[in-house]
Amino acid sequence: MRWCLEYWDFEILVFLAGLMPNAEQTTSLIAMCVNTETIAYVITYGLSAAASTRVSNDVGSGNLDRAKSAMLVTLKLSVLLALTFVLALAFGHNIWAGFFSDSPEIIEKFASLTPFLAISITFDSVQGVLSGVVRGFGWQHLAVYANLGTFYFIGMPIAGFLGFKLNLQAKVRQHYTKLSIIHISPHQQLLFFCFNLFTLCS
Repeated sequence: MRWCLEYWDFEILVFLAGLMPNAEQTTSLIAMCVNTETIAYVITYGLSAAASTRVSNDVGSGNLDRAKSAMLVTLKLSVLLALTFVLALAFGHNIWAGFFSDSPEIIEKFASLTPFLAISITFDSVQGVLSGVVRGFGWQHLAVYANLGTFYFIGMPIAGFLGFKLNLQAKVRQHYTKLSIIHISPHQQLLFFCFNLFTLCS
């Protein structure tokens, strides 16, 4: 259910991009950002699955120290992989954008979105691993409520306001991601991290 909420949200953003003044360009930029972020997330998603399995096995066997260690190792590795991806994107954003479009204007506008994308990718790598830890503890219902609240009740209205009222257009996707994943999801991340540490340390 959590995944459905998140993916439907991205599809709604692409639909909203089609309603903006320069729809073709805005939709292209949002599609480039969504695909880039998805590729980066898939890299760390495997670690999320591994963290889920390790934590659930260790918690089930009563070995909370090993579960905590598995969480920390997976988290560090995920952030390292995300930072590697971000550095490659920062130095090669024109080459990367060239894979999607040969328009100099699109490539230039993608370059202006790269810092927002880099921040989002970095924090998404943490969120992905912590989601795996949450699944390992069996707290999926908390993740569903957190995603529902952050994406639909906070992030989507902010995206609409930034895109249509402040006329930020293509930057809606990145501001929305920054607000929902970086500023709002840390609430989710902090909540899950505190739950995990409290449970592991007690």
